[in-house]
Amino acid sequence: MEKQKPVSLWYDYLQDEVDAAYLYRCLAPLQTDPKRRDLFQKLEAVEEKHIEIWKDLFKKENVPVKKVNPTLKARLMNWIAQNVSSSMIERMVLREESNEVKAYLRLHNRTSDQSTQDLAKQLAGDSAEHAELLGDLLELDTEPWHSSESGGLLRDVVYGFNDGLTANFGLIAGVIGAKVSADFILVSGLSGMIADALSMGSSGFLAAMSEKEVYEHEKSMEAEEIRVMPELEIEELAIIYESKGLSKDQAKKMAEDIMKTPKRALKDMMHEELGLATPQITPFKEAWVTGLATAIGAIIPVLPFLFWSGMTAIIISFIIAMSTHFLVGAARSFFTGRGVIRSGFDMFIVGFGVAMVGYFIGYLLL
Repeated sequence: MEKQKPVSLWYDYLQDEVDAAYLYRCLAPLQTDPKRRDLFQKLEAVEEKHIEIWKDLFKKENVPVKKVNPTLKARLMNWIAQNVSSSMIERMVLREESNEVKAYLRLHNRTSDQSTQDLAKQLAGDSAEHAELLGDLLELDTEPWHSSESGGLLRDVVYGFNDGLTANFGLIAGVIGAKVSADFILVSGLSGMIADALSMGSSGFLAAMSEKEVYEHEKSMEAEEIRVMPELEIEELAIIYESKGLSKDQAKKMAEDIMKTPKRALKDMMHEELGLATPQITPFKEAWVTGLATAIGAIIPVLPFLFWSGMTAIIISFIIAMSTHFLVGAARSFFTGRGVIRSGFDMFIVGFGVAMVGYFIGYLLL
């Protein structure tokens, strides 16, 4: 019996390459620096080659090649780049390239199909090179596919907004279920907004502070180890480089060269040995960004009660809140890798479920 080819998986990877080529093509004209523009054009050309490589694999395996267009997510990212911020999308594209490295490595390790393995190995290397080029362009000092998936400032905004919206929508639904006055609903909503914003802001501050403290503690310990036992650190670093494919002699020489510059050695050991990236956001910035985003999300279901009352305010609040849930879910897809529509619909269901639970609890407690 002929072994079945992972065709659906191949199409997923082909779609990723189509989206990447599309975004590079859209980002290139937005670059004012000729070198940056040239880089994006070269990256687009490589992605186009990747597309042809996948199509060749389809033909080689006698699999029909369907036309693949850029996804809605990619088109939304282009719209943001054109109308809001291209640098924001550049970082998203960097994250996509980083995800491709990990995805291709997983594909290589999990599939038993030799043609797929060979292709995955080649494309993982290309994606790693792209991620490094973009990382240098954006002045990031780590290999992105090794760093934690933080998502940066935009992710803090989206998730803070989402938390405020969902939590306060559920609170207002519960108060409505209790059949209280419009003034009580308004006061409850505003109080919930302030409480959510303070809670999320303080949580963001403490989380960023903890991350910073862990990093500084590990950094000081590693610096001391480099100072008092450099021979051991050279051996550890050489082992790491050897595991990446260098020969024993090459790894040893590279480790010795790096150890001649203590600052560079410390940076490499923090990254390679401990897997720690420099925190990209300060605790206070984390606090106010997350807190403000939460407050804005939380005020959404409250706004109608500032202008209307009774059933009119309730209906408008429900429509606005549910529509916003869908949009926030769509925005979350930039970080989760899921489809825009599916992610938006999932968030819509979550918001509806929270509202229903809140309403019935308020009704039962009346």
